[in-house]
Amino acid sequence: VQLVESGGGLVQPGGSLRLSCVVSGFTTDRLDNYAIGWFRQAPGKEREGVSCISATDSSAAGSTFYADSVKGRFTISRDNAKNTIYLQMNSLKPEDTAVYYCTNRWRLCQPNPWDETFFGSWGPGIQVTVSS
Repeated sequence: VQLVESGGGLVQPGGSLRLSCVVSGFTTDRLDNYAIGWFRQAPGKEREGVSCISATDSSAAGSTFYADSVKGRFTISRDNAKNTIYLQMNSLKPEDTAVYYCTNRWRLCQPNPWDETFFGSWGPGIQVTVSS
């Protein structure tokens, strides 16, 4: 499975961006079977979990999870027909500046939505800069 992020860039504080993660390379399975997470890494900091959406084809049926720092501002969604996961980011703050990564895990975001050991493939990352 391969993942590629897009949609990053420079935005002013209070602005919005929508990141996309296109997933490809399936063999016998489909995007429906996977949970997809978004992580970010700011300069000089460790990578941290941002959001996760469970597989549509699971008991969690597309349930979503957010880090406290982005709740109410970010929204994760999926379009399985387009093999794409989205992260809508509103009311952006300078502290949201980071490289953003998408990654996959089998079916559920739980347990431990932010534990990287549960995730498999990672995209190369996309830069998001929030600055005036």
